[in-house]
Amino acid sequence: MVDGPVVTVRGEAYREVAPEVARFTVAALARDREREPTLTRLAERAAAVRVLLDSSGPMIERRETGDLRVRPETRRSGERVVAWHGSVVTTVTVSDFSALGELMLRLADQEQVEVAGPWWSLRPDSPAYREARHAAIADALQRAREYAEALGAQVTELIELADEGGSAQPMMAQMAFDARGAEAGGPPELELDPQPQGVHAAVRARFTISRPVLS
Repeated sequence: MVDGPVVTVRGEAYREVAPEVARFTVAALARDREREPTLTRLAERAAAVRVLLDSSGPMIERRETGDLRVRPETRRSGERVVAWHGSVVTTVTVSDFSALGELMLRLADQEQVEVAGPWWSLRPDSPAYREARHAAIADALQRAREYAEALGAQVTELIELADEGGSAQPMMAQMAFDARGAEAGGPPELELDPQPQGVHAAVRARFTISRPVLS
């Protein structure tokens, strides 16, 4: 049983922080009237993508190959196969953004390759989440003190602290194609502007306060 008056407050914090990782996908594609040539071309193009990624060195933190698809294309009026389509998608994660645009352009320059992204995010264990939670607690305590002060009282004890959830709010990248390299006879340049990630935290807290001085 709580002895004395109680104040219940909600503390919140919002921060915008730089992204820590970026992800993009690269898909190798193939199409032919026959199945075997489709599979052969798909394997060759996927291997070329792997070689290029291998040459990128430590800037690539992680890569995962998945979503392999090989499907027949049939006529609308039957099951006769008129072509075969193949694709294999690799998801690439990088933490060094300095050459990200260059890498994506090099991949996009490969034959029958699609590149999509990047998508910016924070790591699941990013310190930004902890800092936002600490700031939310500080906000709750400050609010409780302000309410107590308005009553001529002081915060004396924490009764309950509950996490009301929080979230990261990733934003899409802004990409700009820079043709200056092409005009000078060099490779094209792609400038990427990593977007800040919004981090939100909220808590609910109950404090006891000293007896108000009401006059």
